[in-house]
Amino acid sequence: MDHQPKFFENLSGTGKAIGVLTSGGDAQGMNAAVRAVVRMGIYVKAKVYFVYEGYQGMVDGGDNIVEVSWESVSSILQVGGTVIGSARCKSFRTREGRLQAAYNLVQRGITNLCVIGGDGSLTGANLFREEWSGLLEELAQKGKIDEEAVKKYAYLNIVGMVGSIDNDFCGTDMTIGTDSALHRIIEVVDAIMTTAQSHQRTFVLEVMGRHCGYLALVSALACGADWVFIPEYPPEEGWEDSMCVKLSENRARKKRLNIIIVAEGAIDCHNKPITSEKVKDLVVQRLGFDTRVTILGHVQRGGTPSAFDRILASRMGVEAVLALLEATPATPACVVSLSGNQAVRLPLMECVQMTQEVQKAMDEGRFVEAVRLRGRSFENNLNTYKLLSQKKPDAELPKVRTNFNVAVLNVGAPAAGMNAAVRAAVRVGITEGHKMFAVIDGFEGFARGKIKEISWGDVGGWTGQGGSILGTKRTLPAKYLEKIADQMRTNGINALMVIGGFEAYESCLQLHEARSRFEEFCVPICVLPATISNNVPGTDFSIGADTALNAIVETCDRIKQSASGTKRRVFIIETMGGYCGYLANMGALAAGADAAYIFEEQFDIRELQANVEHLTEKMKTSIQRGLVLRNENCNENYTTDFIYQLYSEEGKGVFDCRKNVLGHMQQGGAPSPFDRNFGTKISAKAMQWISKKLKETYRKGKVFANTDDSVCLLGMRRRNLVFQPVAELKTETDFVHRIPKEQWWLKLRPLMKILAKYKTSYDVSDSGQLEHVAMHSPKEAETGAI
Repeated sequence: MDHQPKFFENLSGTGKAIGVLTSGGDAQGMNAAVRAVVRMGIYVKAKVYFVYEGYQGMVDGGDNIVEVSWESVSSILQVGGTVIGSARCKSFRTREGRLQAAYNLVQRGITNLCVIGGDGSLTGANLFREEWSGLLEELAQKGKIDEEAVKKYAYLNIVGMVGSIDNDFCGTDMTIGTDSALHRIIEVVDAIMTTAQSHQRTFVLEVMGRHCGYLALVSALACGADWVFIPEYPPEEGWEDSMCVKLSENRARKKRLNIIIVAEGAIDCHNKPITSEKVKDLVVQRLGFDTRVTILGHVQRGGTPSAFDRILASRMGVEAVLALLEATPATPACVVSLSGNQAVRLPLMECVQMTQEVQKAMDEGRFVEAVRLRGRSFENNLNTYKLLSQKKPDAELPKVRTNFNVAVLNVGAPAAGMNAAVRAAVRVGITEGHKMFAVIDGFEGFARGKIKEISWGDVGGWTGQGGSILGTKRTLPAKYLEKIADQMRTNGINALMVIGGFEAYESCLQLHEARSRFEEFCVPICVLPATISNNVPGTDFSIGADTALNAIVETCDRIKQSASGTKRRVFIIETMGGYCGYLANMGALAAGADAAYIFEEQFDIRELQANVEHLTEKMKTSIQRGLVLRNENCNENYTTDFIYQLYSEEGKGVFDCRKNVLGHMQQGGAPSPFDRNFGTKISAKAMQWISKKLKETYRKGKVFANTDDSVCLLGMRRRNLVFQPVAELKTETDFVHRIPKEQWWLKLRPLMKILAKYKTSYDVSDSGQLEHVAMHSPKEAETGAI
């Protein structure tokens, strides 16, 4: 980056008052957003007020609008719902109600509002902002406030954050609460699958989402459902026959269960509702299958927020305060949201209008348009689901069998989501007309000839399985090159998909470098990053890191609870990750830790001493517990034991200490919805790239690919998925410590420190520009977005 860093120290909140409220339906992660707004507000020396019970509290005033302190938001990060309450408010819809609300805010000098809610709540906030000066004039005429107050509080700034499990707001890839709702759905589906299998049952699951099919679509992708009904993509005429044929075909293939997912707003192409009961009756009447309906209901809104939602909400909360500090009377009300992996600001009303356009398109039967308006993420999910859910009849497969043989293998340590990626690769490969081969036990197995053809049905039910079903080894191919080349020749392998961590990347570099000696390696090769450490160059996220992060955060929550009970206790927790501090840093941000020691940010004894002093001060407040995370390789001398002993000695008489090494529990477990979805989507995309490369490099009856761009790593970079030649990534890699030289998440490090009450500087160069809601072309959905 050649821009000059811009730090927020020059943005002072002195003399400003910020009100924060949650409105509309609750969503997990709202509390994390409230906490971030309060702490960032106090950090920049602004006054921060809770507005209890949403707009109702603003209208009622009194004890509903209260100034808060740093400690007021302690221990709420891990709590679902919203601790400041939310209520539907009829009176705010009237001008009298808004007049009363304006009076209550002016009394406390609040002219900055942070509203966390859905599109209805945000539209209401925008109207309030537009009317503000008129409302103040009216209050002055009625003698309720003086002319000086009218001048002093002349304009109201509004920043919105979208808190909604439905993910129905245009302009943002993920709303706060969506990921947690998917966690709840997937937990239920995984549990139902075991009982359904026992009895050979069909289950019809109804999920929430109002008029948006996002939850239904992504959970169908994440559990490999047989059929899904969503409002944006109604089934074609005669869907009843197609569905029943598919269900009975699956049974004939020895599949013991069927899962059908119905969004609560599902409709047919005539805009008539499709209910879960209707689907059940149809299956029973036509097929006679033992069928049950499960309506998930408000379970989806409950429970603790996922790691993703906590980090998203914390990032958005801090961004919202920065947006309020920078706002001028000319700035339109904005929404802070997420595009890919980047925080962006968008004009609130543009987003609202586009969200309403989707509903209009659906009402008018323009369903293709509705899907496009939902955004590129939604469109990609739908296209991937269509690719994977139904095996095309042989007649519809590519007329000329490509006769290309594509092998898939796992390399490195196991990571949750690897199996979802293998499943997607196999199914998309078969659809593209290739013969798919599975290699058992990585390159070691490859050298020994452990390779077999794998069919569509073989990978059924793999999405939700943790670990690596194919088996994986850390062995690099260098010492087996000749044997691997033999196996590739014997089995006629024309392309490779390598799914794994840093070893997978290094392996493909070795194969690339061995091309001059072995022509067999002159084939398209694609690496998919899959490791809990998230240390692969060329990508912001790796398959498996989200699952590991959730395991860490869940454990930290329990440990914090234990520490709160005993009072004055500090826990030192060691995380995995090799030399990469991603898990320690992001785990600390999501769990509300006091410090995180990582290799990328060198520290010395003075910093350890400062942390001990910081915790000593903290023990004097009402929050009498501490949580410190340490990456396993952050420093060879300051080990977990050393830090534990230092804290124990220095904290004598003030706090006692415990340590906890999390170990391999971070590698196991069922994959999170994010990892299932991410693995599935990038694998499908990689297989399409392989097909394209095979066609390009097929000459005179054989595949010959020897250019740098035929060995690529598919990664997510900021907002897009990009194929990058591994040879080009070499310059970005620190091979000694097995990490990328530059890592995006280090920019979030100050965020963790600010929320733990440390003075620090925070580069805000990336934020601050108000963008516009981009209408994307259908082509864009194919190319870049995730």
